[in-house]
Amino acid sequence: MIGRIISALVGREMGRRDGSGGTSGAVKGVVAMSVLRRMGPLGMVLGGGYAAKKAYDRNKARKAGY
Repeated sequence: MIGRIISALVGREMGRRDGSGGTSGAVKGVVAMSVLRRMGPLGMVLGGGYAAKKAYDRNKARKAGY
């Protein structure tokens, strides 16, 4: 369950990065998480960290007025 949530967050961030969003972001998230799952717990931490860092940077930029 947690893996699916992290997969969705990673996909959303990847979709926002290249501007395509939507379905292509979801597909990229599934592919990325299948790779990260094979890495075990370290992969899940890396995926969650990636999504958290992007959310933190976006929040920081919004507060700075960008």
